[in-house]
Amino acid sequence: MTEAAAEIDRRAARVLLLDPSGRVLLLRGCDPARPEHRYWFTVGGGLEAGESLADAAVREVYEETGLRITADDLVGPVRTDRVEFPFDGRWYSQEQSFFVVRADAFTADLTHLDDYEVTSVDSTRWWSADELAATGERFYPGDLADLVREVG
Repeated sequence: MTEAAAEIDRRAARVLLLDPSGRVLLLRGCDPARPEHRYWFTVGGGLEAGESLADAAVREVYEETGLRITADDLVGPVRTDRVEFPFDGRWYSQEQSFFVVRADAFTADLTHLDDYEVTSVDSTRWWSADELAATGERFYPGDLADLVREVG
């Protein structure tokens, strides 16, 4: 692997935002380098310099949904794993920790997305574990239906 193609190693905070019926809020996006590769994913993202996992989770929930929470609203992390994936022509190796936040269902506000997110995120939806298990649509992580059932 050449230096230019080096994998980007990062830490991420992911949030399973659950409504009272146990549905999880997901965002739909695409890889800008592969716009046909559409998928659903949990709220969250990479840590900024000096940020804790909890701080990143709180910031990401606001940026990606408009919902204001505090670190006290976070349960977990309920799982930590490592994934590798391509995004916008680069490879990432990401250690990610998942938190649970419970909230009433709401319409997400996407007006606080970063510039790169505006080009790759186009909608949100509340999903039940059963809907995730039955859909033919792509979502990440692949075992999300089981994880939602586990923490729901």
